Amino acid sequence: MSASMVRATVRAVSKRKILPTRAALTLTPAAVNKIRSLLQDKPEYIGLKVGVRTRGCNGLTYTLDYTKEKEKSDEEVLQDGVRVFIEKKAQLTLLGTEMDFVESKLSTEFVFNNPNIKGTCGCGESFNI
Repeated sequence: MSASMVRATVRAVSKRKILPTRAALTLTPAAVNKIRSLLQDKPEYIGLKVGVRTRGCNGLTYTLDYTKEKEKSDEEVLQDGVRVFIEKKAQLTLLGTEMDFVESKLSTEFVFNNPNIKGTCGCGESFNI
């Protein structure tokens, strides 16, 4: 029996630009303050969990839930003392997204400023990538 030989060559790369990594999710100060106030009266929860679900006329929609523990596949975002966990299914969808909290005369809501979205529905509740 003869063993086959496989060769590998290593080359040093010089002058290579390292690309900065994008945060999975960044929170605005308004979002941090709102999450902090939501969790203040709920000591059994450690943070919020962000996910995506198939729903709406355009494909996907965001979900927000309280969470008591970090799942093995969740990505944790810790910013200014608040913890947000991203479900595995949503991690690539949310890459580089800014989470904001906006209050107007008619509504108060978390708003996701997502650079990955290719289209949204008319009401703004669902999106596609």
